[in-house]
Amino acid sequence: MAEQKIVLRTEGICKSFNGVQVLKDVDLEVLSGEVHALMGENGAGKSTIIKIITGVYVKESGQIYIEEQPVEIWSRQDARGNGISVIYQELSLVPELSVTENIFLGQEIMGRFLPDRKEMRKRVQALIDRYEFKINPDAIVATMGMATRQMVEILKALSIDAKIIIMDEPTSALSTAETEKLFSTIDTLRAKGVSILYISHRLEEIYRLADRLTVMRDGINVGVLDHDEITPERVTTLMIGREVRKNEKTHLREPNKDHVLSVKHLKYRDLLSDINMDAYGGEILGIGGLVGSGRTELIKCIYGALKQSGGEITLDGKPVNKVIAKNIVGGMGLVPEDRRTEGFFPVLNIAENLTVASYDLLAKTGIISAKNEKQFAADAIRDYDIRPTTSTVPVGNLSGGNQQKVVLGRWLSRKPKVLLLDEPTAGVDVGVKAELYRLMEDLAEQGAIIIMVSSDLEELVNVSDRILIVHKGRFFKEYLYENASQNEILLASSGVDTGKGRLL
Repeated sequence: MAEQKIVLRTEGICKSFNGVQVLKDVDLEVLSGEVHALMGENGAGKSTIIKIITGVYVKESGQIYIEEQPVEIWSRQDARGNGISVIYQELSLVPELSVTENIFLGQEIMGRFLPDRKEMRKRVQALIDRYEFKINPDAIVATMGMATRQMVEILKALSIDAKIIIMDEPTSALSTAETEKLFSTIDTLRAKGVSILYISHRLEEIYRLADRLTVMRDGINVGVLDHDEITPERVTTLMIGREVRKNEKTHLREPNKDHVLSVKHLKYRDLLSDINMDAYGGEILGIGGLVGSGRTELIKCIYGALKQSGGEITLDGKPVNKVIAKNIVGGMGLVPEDRRTEGFFPVLNIAENLTVASYDLLAKTGIISAKNEKQFAADAIRDYDIRPTTSTVPVGNLSGGNQQKVVLGRWLSRKPKVLLLDEPTAGVDVGVKAELYRLMEDLAEQGAIIIMVSSDLEELVNVSDRILIVHKGRFFKEYLYENASQNEILLASSGVDTGKGRLL
């Protein structure tokens, strides 16, 4: 194997915003032909150091080296000129154009008067052949799946002779099969000597891919682990600065059968045909199933955000209102799957987002008390450890984990009778996950009904008291905490009955 050289090195990088230092003497080193992972809690500084390397931000002090030569990166053009390319979660391709047109967009090879399409296609085909990608250079991007589109993004990076490709949460929108396809592509790039700086909050991906891992916490590099040193315990301890206990129940709660949300013969369009369930006070009821099985639609029907086609929903024997505002007053809350478009108002500040659903509690004779509103927000920020603690910061500027704490805190502050959670920990790191689980457990201990939709099998198994699996428009299987396993849930989600759990 060829000797690995240092391709990228940062030394003593510092950066602050509005007087708050977010990077403190950060050192980072990436070798040729390695997949180097970067992890840290939301707000640890990962995005900031990446944006400095790629020219989005300018460092305040420190030095960047490319192949041990000092360089100054003031812009994205400087980054590209130094062989650095980045692939973000939101792809930058134009769907209506072909693979070749996307790769050379803005940097077309010109003939005498017009772009030389033949030469551009030839170069794209050469790249495809060199890296063994199965892509047609003439294919229109709109016809491709997400994993193939990412390959096009990678080809675009390789077309500028990128030495380092930075991938920021690249699997966030991929299916399991597409994820494996991407991993195979990354393995090929590594074998060809391309360096990958891989940012992810998913530990299982890091174990699968990383040759080395750098962990950041509070703007500092707190450790570098070789592949054989990467374990859940070591990574999580480095990330949050203390040991995280595995989320295992110390006791099973006794559900309150007198506090019950009941769903009978619920129908919703062609997705849900005959949903029947009871959820009780003091329990966390997990809802599993394949993506697109109707899980999200189920809890939105309960909340009143979608109009059911048939069936009945009752809370403690009384019909649940079909008007969201009345359901909120009645003690119901929803943490939606897409927090950015449905969960909060990005331009409103932390206080405004926390109080927006509680004006009925804060108003005096129809007028909202500014004093009560301020105190309500301050209590939530303290109780749910929302950072920063300044209530006037727009929520759109917060890290993903703190945005989720704001959404969850909005409802927890109302002491809800029923809390509906749709993918509550999607896109948040392990430290925030542990905190959100604790808040859910505390609410269940207080007697609330909690219904949690999740695609995270480990989360369903470890957090839920009971699990219902949706398959073909109805509940297929029920598992109690003590007999649930990730393998069982995966099989049941596909309609396979192994004989374990209760067939519904």
